[in-house]
Amino acid sequence: MSRPGVRRVTWQALRARRRELARLGGWSLVESLPALLAGYLVARAVDEGFLAGRFLTGLAWLGALAVAVLVGAVATGRTYRSLGAVVEPFRDEVAARVVRGALRDATRAGGRADSATVTRLTHQMEIVRDTFAGLLMVTRGFLFAAGAALLGLLALAPVVAVLAAAPLIVGVAVFLAALPAMVTHQRAYVRAGEQLGQSSAAALAAHRDVLACGARTRVTADVARWVSAQAAAERTLARMAAIRSLSLGIGGWLPLLVLLVAAPWLVERGLSAGAVLGALIYVSTGLQPALHALVQGIGGGGLRYAVTLENILRTSPVSDDRNPSALATRTPRRPPAGPVDHAPAVEIRGLTFGYGPRARPVLQDFSLTLADRDHLAVVGPSGAGKSTLAALMAGLVVPQAGTVRLAGTTVTGVEPAALARLRVLVPQEAYVFTGSLADNLRYLRPDADDHTLEVALDTLGARPLATRLGGPGAPVAPALLSAGERQLIAAVRAWLAPAPLVVLDEATCHLDPALEATVEAAFARRPGSLVVIAHRISSALRAGRVLVLDGDEPLVGTHEQLVARSATYRVLVGCWDDPVGPPQATSARLG
Repeated sequence: MSRPGVRRVTWQALRARRRELARLGGWSLVESLPALLAGYLVARAVDEGFLAGRFLTGLAWLGALAVAVLVGAVATGRTYRSLGAVVEPFRDEVAARVVRGALRDATRAGGRADSATVTRLTHQMEIVRDTFAGLLMVTRGFLFAAGAALLGLLALAPVVAVLAAAPLIVGVAVFLAALPAMVTHQRAYVRAGEQLGQSSAAALAAHRDVLACGARTRVTADVARWVSAQAAAERTLARMAAIRSLSLGIGGWLPLLVLLVAAPWLVERGLSAGAVLGALIYVSTGLQPALHALVQGIGGGGLRYAVTLENILRTSPVSDDRNPSALATRTPRRPPAGPVDHAPAVEIRGLTFGYGPRARPVLQDFSLTLADRDHLAVVGPSGAGKSTLAALMAGLVVPQAGTVRLAGTTVTGVEPAALARLRVLVPQEAYVFTGSLADNLRYLRPDADDHTLEVALDTLGARPLATRLGGPGAPVAPALLSAGERQLIAAVRAWLAPAPLVVLDEATCHLDPALEATVEAAFARRPGSLVVIAHRISSALRAGRVLVLDGDEPLVGTHEQLVARSATYRVLVGCWDDPVGPPQATSARLG
């Protein structure tokens, strides 16, 4: 995975929308018309109209300024439309990056869902969108408004333009010189706030343990340390605000002071009273507001944009699939193009897994082998490790020891997309998304034609459901489906998947027994291997072999063998007498 910087991502977003930026620049040019003409037209109105005793002429010049203001107002509305064409697609790209990163982390081996993704998709995403739009507006506003004002000053008198431009340049230089330090302190403030939130949440969540262990002083000191760090960062940001005020004073107010002090000298050199007034208008209504908007926009929203987007990029790096230069150093492995000849469908060797370094292992030194077209049911009491085994087999969690191979490929380190070509796991909580029924069924096999969908619906007994919904092309509203209906749709989707191994983790628990039997029989006839984490003991009766997990020595065998050898299995199937006979179950460790 690579993590591009804020500058690179912003530049790429702007380059990708050159046409929209050109349209925004064009309307900004029209919008700056009042800033370009205001001082010049006022000067003419004063010199050629009011001071010359021609009142109507002065009004005519001011009327021309009013027309320019109206044209600029129309252009302002157009600039916001053009701005949306730049900002909204950028917001969508960043949101897609966040979703891809969250899904990647949640589906990789050992990964889990990150609740902070919701914050990044809502609060932080809105900050990025709003501040990105604000940055574009204040930057183009400064360039066009300040540029128009300087051109107007040049038209009045070049010496006036020099007197106004010199302090403006110094003020901008002071602000830009302090900008890197502002970004650093803003970043420190945001991270101190994040650390404070994490420390406080951890202390509140474990308050009973804190009290029981007498660790109040230690935990309070830890939280207080982050409170102090955030307060120190906030005080530093306040000092940075003083630098912004200094740059505004130099670049915005000093030109006015210089012009007022130099006014007598300028009049002596032949500058008219109207020209002096026009110059003051250019500075007070053009240069000063433009600089103020730039400094406040970049110093406030710009810093939030940089730090927030940096945090999003840090937690949601782009996939190296889009970066050919990074493929050579990729750590995840790709499986072979097809199954290894004669390799078992599933081969588990010496598997040990526990939820924590000191927790009792759920599975310890566990081994199992499944051949192609094998049908295995996994049974056992609640908490015995059935779903854990399914997750390990699917490569969703990483074992502390041992290996899991699917068709000869070790699942650890294999990319989620590659794992999906080897197995499909159907959990108890079936996922159905808003869209058509056909879209849901084709999710794992996009190239499935209509006839294939019809066959799948008939094979798994889902035809009545499809008919009730209105056919494969009918829209599906997940909230209006029952849990069993969602499970049935997920089962058809998995049956259509090209993966050779199917793992049903209580995936039919909400179906009635007859429909569950139909679904399992369809999967048993499907090419490949089937593992059923059984919700009902009838699933074990339909399987070719049964694995019993009971916290002691796992046993695998046929129904008859396990009835003879496993007390746990006899309890599960309701056989209370100890039968005797030749069938022998084997230890799962021996495969």
